[in-house]
Amino acid sequence: DAGHYVEIFESRPFVGGKVSSWKDEEGNHIEMGLHVFFGCYYNLFGIMRRLGVFETSLRLKEHTHTFINKGGDVGELDFRFGGIGAPINGLAAFARTTQLSIISKISNAIALATSPVVKALFDFDGAMEDIRNLDNISFTDWWFSKGGNRDSLSRMWDPIAYALGFIDCDNISARCMLTIFNLFAVRSEASILRMCEGSPNTYLHEPLVQYLEQRGVNFHLNSRIRDIVHDLDADGKPSLVKSVVYSSKNDGTQVTQDFDIIIAACDLPGIKKLLPESFRKYKLFDNIYSLDAVPVITVQLRFNGWVTELNDVKRAQDVTTGDQSNGKGAGIDNLLYSADADYSCFADLAITSPADYYKPGEGSLLQVVITPADKYMGMSNDDIAAEMLRQTNVLFPSSTLLECTWTSVVKLGQSLYREAPGMDKYRPTQVTTIPNFFLAGSYTYQDYIDSMEGATKSGLACADVVLQRTPEIAKMLKKKEASGVVAV
Repeated sequence: DAGHYVEIFESRPFVGGKVSSWKDEEGNHIEMGLHVFFGCYYNLFGIMRRLGVFETSLRLKEHTHTFINKGGDVGELDFRFGGIGAPINGLAAFARTTQLSIISKISNAIALATSPVVKALFDFDGAMEDIRNLDNISFTDWWFSKGGNRDSLSRMWDPIAYALGFIDCDNISARCMLTIFNLFAVRSEASILRMCEGSPNTYLHEPLVQYLEQRGVNFHLNSRIRDIVHDLDADGKPSLVKSVVYSSKNDGTQVTQDFDIIIAACDLPGIKKLLPESFRKYKLFDNIYSLDAVPVITVQLRFNGWVTELNDVKRAQDVTTGDQSNGKGAGIDNLLYSADADYSCFADLAITSPADYYKPGEGSLLQVVITPADKYMGMSNDDIAAEMLRQTNVLFPSSTLLECTWTSVVKLGQSLYREAPGMDKYRPTQVTTIPNFFLAGSYTYQDYIDSMEGATKSGLACADVVLQRTPEIAKMLKKKEASGVVAV
């Protein structure tokens, strides 16, 4: 939109990064992870509104967070409170929650009452600064220092931590969790959930690609960047990027193409593979290798009935009577959490995102996310699916009356960066020490967590600095061209 000519290189045959989805040979939509849109995804929603798809691509869910415990016991953190917003509805939600005992509710109240969240009610930016300063301790250590108890963590906050950062409260930074608390406490809409009408590719990526192609953007799919050609200064440090060397997976041919500006919009494992070794002479780039990523496995289980229907066994087994499309199937139409399974968050996509996931005459498509998935990575897909089915039967005893008719398992060895205590200082800014080389990605520094919104914030921040520095870069490139410096 600002007049730059843009080319995008993607090593996969589809766009989307960690939010990718694709079809298998049988036409089933497969995903990497479960993609939920919190109400505080302001920047991502802004882009979707610009594309004209915000209202049509997302399905609004009830303003409650539901926990499924073993035996089909349901706990809730219900923010619905007669139309009254934050912080009153949040206080009511924690006071009324059925997920915690009375003792844990009291412990919870003490901890939250002495947190930066209270300051956020009258000084949001000041509270955020306090929260950033808590990156060096785990949420558990912070929680205990404020009078919180272990039961609150294990029954409520661990499942939420797993859903947000793929690690538990003992291992996640206090900054990460309190950032979410801060938003939930101050902004009523922040804790409201939405999910895609169908697959992310259909309802998010296709409109975005169409918008960009209409403005002249060229996509190179199945194209892996092999090298970044760059100049070196007298000390052997990179001083300017010149070209990318890429190869097509279709024929393996390598091509070198010059660019004025290169943006590395990658996830954490991607940027580690992309950066030339010489870049590590700069601390900003070398710090990236101190960051780690969490393994995640996404499992889909399709049934011949409705798994999350807990009250009516007959209805749960009925997949043929009447119109059950468009979310009309029996069960819970929302994101679900559990403290009693190795998958912390899950949903029945045939109900929550029916456009691409409901199949006439069939029932639930349960999509579960195993986080962290270290102990499962060496198992076969069949064994993983069987174990997730067993754990599903524990949570939903009535599901033993149903047949699991199809499964899919997607392993991702490195997903979100591990937001452990003390890691924030290693996250790079979008501006780098090489004047025409920039970074984007949710692992880069931005004031939200590693997520779709975090990735969007980093991309917008990167675009802002590129536009600001374009005149300066143009002058520098002309000077370099005249000097005849040789690239390597």
